[in-house]
Amino acid sequence: MKTKLNQILIQVVEQLKQQGILPAEQTVRIQVDATKEKAHGDFATNLAMMLAKPAGMPPRALATKILALLPQDSVITRVEIAGPGFINFFVADQAKFAIVQRVLEQASRFGQSNVGQGRSVLVEFVSANPTGPLHVGHGRGAAYGASLSNLLAFSGFEVTREYYVNDAGRQMDILATSVWLRYLEICGEAFNFPSNGYKGDYIYAVSRQLFAQRGDSLRQPSLEVFAGVHPDEGQPDGDKEQHIDDLILRAKALLGAADYEQVFGLVLKDILSDIEEDLAEFGVQFDNWFSERALMHTGVVDAALEKLQKSGQVYEQNGALWFRSTDYGDEKDRVVVRDNGLKTYFASDIAYHFNKLERGYETLIDIWGADHHGYIPRVKAAMQAMDTNPDALEVQLVQFAILYRGAERAQMSTRSGQFVTLRELREEVGVDAARFFYVARKSEQHMDFDLDLAKSKSNENPVYYIQYAHARISNVLNQLEAKGYTLDLTQGLASLESLTQTHETDLASKLAQFPDLISRAALAREPHQIAYYLKELAHGLHSYYNASQFIVEDDALRNARLALVCAVQQVLKNGLAIIGVSAPESM
Repeated sequence: MKTKLNQILIQVVEQLKQQGILPAEQTVRIQVDATKEKAHGDFATNLAMMLAKPAGMPPRALATKILALLPQDSVITRVEIAGPGFINFFVADQAKFAIVQRVLEQASRFGQSNVGQGRSVLVEFVSANPTGPLHVGHGRGAAYGASLSNLLAFSGFEVTREYYVNDAGRQMDILATSVWLRYLEICGEAFNFPSNGYKGDYIYAVSRQLFAQRGDSLRQPSLEVFAGVHPDEGQPDGDKEQHIDDLILRAKALLGAADYEQVFGLVLKDILSDIEEDLAEFGVQFDNWFSERALMHTGVVDAALEKLQKSGQVYEQNGALWFRSTDYGDEKDRVVVRDNGLKTYFASDIAYHFNKLERGYETLIDIWGADHHGYIPRVKAAMQAMDTNPDALEVQLVQFAILYRGAERAQMSTRSGQFVTLRELREEVGVDAARFFYVARKSEQHMDFDLDLAKSKSNENPVYYIQYAHARISNVLNQLEAKGYTLDLTQGLASLESLTQTHETDLASKLAQFPDLISRAALAREPHQIAYYLKELAHGLHSYYNASQFIVEDDALRNARLALVCAVQQVLKNGLAIIGVSAPESM
């Protein structure tokens, strides 16, 4: 119906041009939206308000002329002018039910659009440092990124899902050194473990693997390991950062390049495999796992820095190389190569985004934690300095979810090892509840994760409420056979005129909104809109169920009602699939 109204209004605009009311060269973007209140009809347009200035008349006066040019149509029962110049369209109830056949014919394809027009999009999300298991804070980025990717693919974009593995840099060296130190403890060495080392149980697990592979061949006396190492925090003149950095240097020196690389590789492989498995069980899959170390080893970082240097945007100061990010609005210039010759994370990030564009992607969507907000302008600045399009980069910020057990807030520090993992959350509330709760709010909004609500089997739990609507329809269809009837959708679609209840027309109207909702949500990068919609659709189904019998003796009415609820069930399934939630047949 919305498409039909758009076509009618396009014809009306041409007539206004022919009559000289609008300039012949006037361009017009027709906008027709479903209304939120029944009193305002079924659809509304602000066309008169948009064209009032070029027409040189008040919006309501122009709206009157538009109404006079509208053709007679039995589907449109009434048109009225409202407020400052809105035009509201009232659609005949029976015309609303045409959507039922469309849903049933298109099935899992219903709601798909081509707003993406095949444009290539690289969605990079999660990308947590492989220094430990994923915690519940990472879960929100995973759920949002996966749902957004599904939504974009459903809307005609060519989507690639990518995890950027931060497997280079100081944190990984701290991790590898922590594993080796725990290995030394297994070998019988005694010492105070560094305060800035990684302490989780997973460190012990990898250390035991290392011991199983190498026995005590990597053992070094603790006195030798700590020789010349700066004191740790809590000791006279102690500095925990210098202490752990010195231990990294000692580990590399004592082990040698080959053995240190084995320790490094073992811990990286173990934790990354755990992350990949964890995400897969959470319903999150990636097309690419892109290694930061690969950027280093293949010379991509050097090439990107060379490009910046040729543009005159890199300078040397105090032995380090700096990027002139202040030329692009950043608060200060940024180091890309330290005075010790080590490249910074920022240098890798510049190269990574340059590489993304080199691979031919038209749009880059990065999903970052909200604490990375200040990082956005400097990355865009680097892209601009390399003569690439900074507008190709979109950064969607995600607030970390805060988990509560009763009134107690859980701690999530990967360094101390005291954190609640994503796996523990899944085991406690289930994948469906976790996925839905994570995506049900706008990504940049603060979120408290209510465990008790997520586990409850009540109407207050939104995911249970929606899934129960889907299962309830399956239960009705199962009862049909038990009562001696069979489903005849052909008869049902031919008998939709028998549906006259308000609940029925409301459900049909809600079904018709789904395709537009998908397009809007995709362009806005807001999968939470789907969660809201599904709650409303489920509410309409439950209200209808409580008010009416579906399995009645009248064959035509029974099959018409069943055709309607089958269409509702299909849309519930389609929406839930996009946000990564199952649609159970029974509950």
